Amino acid sequence: MSSRLQQELKKKRPFDRPEQEALLNILRTNDQFQNRFGKLFREFEITSSQYNVLRILRGEGRPMPCLEIAERMIQVVPAMTGLLDRLEAQQLIRRERCTEDRRVVYIEPTAQALDLLARMDQPVQSLHHSLIGHLTPAELKELSRLLEKARWSLDNTPGENEA
Repeated sequence: MSSRLQQELKKKRPFDRPEQEALLNILRTNDQFQNRFGKLFREFEITSSQYNVLRILRGEGRPMPCLEIAERMIQVVPAMTGLLDRLEAQQLIRRERCTEDRRVVYIEPTAQALDLLARMDQPVQSLHHSLIGHLTPAELKELSRLLEKARWSLDNTPGENEA
């Protein structure tokens, strides 16, 4: 009997290994979720990375150094400066150099950004619910546990993170 993913991909033969099927399931699910979030964010004229920066800033409640924001991002952003440039051009953030260390730049959200986030809160929450709200709280907890366990192995593989 073929798996649902095998049917969706119209794959004639079973997957070679369970790891392959699991990873392809994660990638396919992520792609579908990203498409739905991308559509929502486009309605508000921002990207998912821009939303993530603003969400981090609102949650912290104080100006933050650029590097600290980058460390908290859900997805790695190779061009953080460009991302912040675009947010500044949209008047969603303000930058201010640290007076003690000129290399440090603090970022804070504008009132316009906080208003935008407030308008987005309900649609984002509704999308979360429509995407995985059909899972029980126990299933959601188990899903999170398994995904964290999979990521933990990435961070703790000998030789992978050594230069």
